[in-house]
Amino acid sequence: MQTDPTISRLLMLRSGAIAVQLIAVLSVYFLLDYQLALLPLLGVITLEAAFQLISLFAYRKVSHAKPSVMLMQLTADVLFLTILLSLSGGATNAFVSLLLLPIMIAAVTLREKGLAYIALLAIAAYSFLLINMPDHSMHQMNMSGHFVGMWVNFVLSTSVIALVIGAMSRALKERERVIAKAREKQLRNEQLVTLDGAAAQITHQLATPIANLQLLFEELLEEQPNNTIVKQMQTPLEQCRDQLNSFRALSEQIRVKNAKDQITIDQLQTAINDTFLLQYPGQHIKWFSPPINAILLSDAMLLPAILNLLQNAATANQKQGKTELELSWELNQQDQCIDLLIRDFGDGFTPSQLAELGGQVMPSEQGMGLAVLLSNATFERLNGSLTLFNHIEGGAVAKVQLAIINSEQAAQ
Repeated sequence: MQTDPTISRLLMLRSGAIAVQLIAVLSVYFLLDYQLALLPLLGVITLEAAFQLISLFAYRKVSHAKPSVMLMQLTADVLFLTILLSLSGGATNAFVSLLLLPIMIAAVTLREKGLAYIALLAIAAYSFLLINMPDHSMHQMNMSGHFVGMWVNFVLSTSVIALVIGAMSRALKERERVIAKAREKQLRNEQLVTLDGAAAQITHQLATPIANLQLLFEELLEEQPNNTIVKQMQTPLEQCRDQLNSFRALSEQIRVKNAKDQITIDQLQTAINDTFLLQYPGQHIKWFSPPINAILLSDAMLLPAILNLLQNAATANQKQGKTELELSWELNQQDQCIDLLIRDFGDGFTPSQLAELGGQVMPSEQGMGLAVLLSNATFERLNGSLTLFNHIEGGAVAKVQLAIINSEQAAQ
């Protein structure tokens, strides 16, 4: 498992900082003959190195570090640096501006509250160093005003970093999120266009064999009008012909009209009941709520998209020997939409399926695994959405969010 790049970079930066601190302290003490509290400084650096080793061990296999982890690490950096500065001149130390580094890192890794906390902590650390600053004079002039001015400059720099860099970082993250979402949508649309072309080609290729089978059936029926097996062929052939004609009409409607329509919830519920009963006579739909008095945004693909989900639910039920599906309507006042909840009593989804369903083609034992992908694309085109999750009492739930056109008009 790969370590989170953010925490990895922070730990790498601290490793370099510890090495630089050690070299700087030893060089100043032995080469420049500057009086430092050598043993306390080495003790603090040793403690920081031990904390670094513990952090490296603890986060070596963490693929995604929580914001609280970054907050703790940056807090430790501020505290260690403050102690080192307090033992080497405090606010008079030329390296006191290094307190800006944790703020810069926080600006690009943490949210507003975390950034504000690190900024205030750094300002408090600088203020502590200023208050406990040793007496200092240069050329008989009191330098306290100069160091106060440096503190004011630090506060201003901290504010600028927190506001400007923080805002730029959030803008970049939002832009990356939008670009990633647009790229994902474009790839899915390309996939759907490919599937649409393949479906049209297959439909066209099936037309001739079905027509030939119909002619052969009519000839057999004339020659053997009392043959039971020949008569049984009539219903499947009629279903194939009707489905093929339905595909053609639907394709023509989408290609020519290509416009959104509207439908009442009562009409949609009736269409769901009638169509599903024909396809799965052994399954029963139990409605837990009456149709809500509202008109929904619709098109020619809305009902097939819902039926795709119902077919998956019915298949899951059949595997467990169940015969009932639970459906309900809910008014989502927060999002100003209607939620259609479809629950089955199957095995439910695995975590990997929940992560991938609706975004890409899934392997399927019964078909090509396109149902959820196509349904999700239809709902999004109608300003809706599809959410899949497991029910707490078993089975799976498909939550379809549908956009409302007018919630006041009654069904006509």
